[in-house]
Amino acid sequence: MPYKRIMLIGSGGSGKSTLARRIGKHTGLSVIHLDREFWHIDWMPTPKPEWKQKVEAFAAGEQWIIDGNFDSTFELRWPRADLVIYLDFNTFVCLWRVIRRRRTVRPDMPDGLVEAPFFSKNYLEFLLWVTTFRRKKHRRILDMSEKYPHAVFVQLKNNRQIEEFLKAEGII
Repeated sequence: MPYKRIMLIGSGGSGKSTLARRIGKHTGLSVIHLDREFWHIDWMPTPKPEWKQKVEAFAAGEQWIIDGNFDSTFELRWPRADLVIYLDFNTFVCLWRVIRRRRTVRPDMPDGLVEAPFFSKNYLEFLLWVTTFRRKKHRRILDMSEKYPHAVFVQLKNNRQIEEFLKAEGII
C-alpha cells in the first residue's frame, strides 16, 4: 500500500476502528483513534484549544492512520492525507452495530471509560447522531473530497466493498 497518511471517516458503527486496526497491522502505520484521544473518564471531552493542538500534532506526523470523524478537524487532517476512506454504510446497519457492541471492551476508547446507560441522555444523543449522520455529514464529506483532490478518496458502502478494497491494496 503506497499510502502513508490514511484518514478513516464514517458514522458510528460503520467499522472505522476495526478497519484502521486491520490496515495498521498490515502496513505497520501507527493507528490513532480520535475517540480514544478526545474522551476522558465520565465522557469528559478534551477542551477545544487543547483538542485542536492534539489533532494538529497528529496530522503533522509523516505516517499515520487516523480513525474518527470530528469534522471540525477535517481541515487539519484532510490536507495532509494521502488516502481518505469514507465508510458510507446504511444507517440501520450502523445503528445495529452500535447497539450490539454496547457491552464490549473497545480498544478505540480510553481505558476505563464505561458507556452511558442505554436510556441515558448521552447514549440517546449518540444514537440520534448515528441516525442523522448521513443526512447531516454526507454532503460535507463529498465537498471535502472535491476541495482536496490530491488525497485519494474511497467511498465504501458495505463489508464486501471493504474486502474488495483490501484485496486490491494487497492487505488480504
